[in-house]
Amino acid sequence: MRAIRPGLAAIGLIALAACEETAQSPDLGTMPVAAEGEALFMEYCAACHGEDATGDGPLGRSLNIAPADLTRIVVRRGGSFPRAQVLSKVDGYARSDMDVNGMPEFGALMSGDLVPYDSGDGIETPTPRKLVALVEYLESIQKAP
Repeated sequence: MRAIRPGLAAIGLIALAACEETAQSPDLGTMPVAAEGEALFMEYCAACHGEDATGDGPLGRSLNIAPADLTRIVVRRGGSFPRAQVLSKVDGYARSDMDVNGMPEFGALMSGDLVPYDSGDGIETPTPRKLVALVEYLESIQKAP
């Protein structure tokens, strides 16, 4: 039996680690699906926006600002779903002083493993998997304009 040189052993371990990392990292073929997003919606959003996402959740009725009907985003946007804006709204990135009484920020709750995601600009950007799943779900429940 031949002895393995230390340099080759190190290269083999690095290659093995790279394969393991790749196997665990999501790619475009394993992007989140709407079902995962639906579970996240029910957990974090339904209390205000309602289980059917029309803005009639039990907590929503007690808010100063009524929750949006999330099934009509495309209708309000003239037929297109603004992925980047929805991502920013949920994450909390697009906050202004006027949003003080509006929707809470969910960026910390939606953090975690990243997936490449094109939010409409043609550039795949590392984005938290949960956030992408939620946006994909919201896009899947849109009513026709």
